[in-house]
Amino acid sequence: MDIKKRIEHLNNKVSDKVKIIAVSKTKPIEDMEVAYNCGIRDFGENKVQEILSKYDNFHKDVRWHLIGHLQTNKVKYIVGKVSLIQSLDSINLLKKIDKVYGNNGKIANVLIQINIGREEQKYGILEEDLDELLQEIEKCEFVRAKGIMVIIPKGNTEENRMYFKRTYDIYNRLKTKSYKNTTMNILSMGMSGDYEVAIEEGSNMIRIGQGIFGKRDYNN
Repeated sequence: MDIKKRIEHLNNKVSDKVKIIAVSKTKPIEDMEVAYNCGIRDFGENKVQEILSKYDNFHKDVRWHLIGHLQTNKVKYIVGKVSLIQSLDSINLLKKIDKVYGNNGKIANVLIQINIGREEQKYGILEEDLDELLQEIEKCEFVRAKGIMVIIPKGNTEENRMYFKRTYDIYNRLKTKSYKNTTMNILSMGMSGDYEVAIEEGSNMIRIGQGIFGKRDYNN
C-alpha cells in the first residue's frame, strides 16, 4: 500500500472530529509532499533539528508538532515555528518555554505529556505531580496548555485500553476545573498500532507514522 492509499484508508476509518498528525520523522520531503497533496497539514517530528531542516523546505501552511522530548537548550530554536509542543514533561521545561517565548513576544501552545505507564525509560510527568505542574502553568504568561498527550507502554488491546481509559479519566477530571492558562481541548493518544482503541476511548488526536509512510529507515 502506498502513502496515498494509506491516507485514504485512514480517512475512511477516522471521523473528521479526530485530528491526524502525520509523524514524518526520518522521512524525506518527497514522502511528505505526497501526504500534503492528500490534504494532510499537521506533521509531527521527534527532533528539533529535523523540524528545522524541513521547515524552510516545505509548505508554509503546515502546522508542525514537536512530539519528542524537548531539551531546554533547544527551546529557542522552535519559537514561531512549532504550532504545538506535545511534550511538556517537567516544571523546569515549562519555565524555560515561558521565558524564551516571552523574550520573543510569542505564546507557546503545549500539551502536558503524562507518563501514564510509569515507565522509567519514557519522558512525561507522573499523575501525582500533575497538579503541581498545573499550578505552575497558572503562573506563566506565555504558555497555554491545550490538553494531554500520552505514549502508552507496549501491550495487548486490553492493556492499551486500560491506559487510554485512565488517561481519558484524567482529561475529563481536568475538563471540569477552571484554569486561566489550561483548557482540556486536545487528547493526543494513539499511534499506528493502537489508534482505533484510542479513539474508542476518547482520543481526538492521533499520531500516525508507519500507518501513513510505511516502515522507517533510520539510516536516513
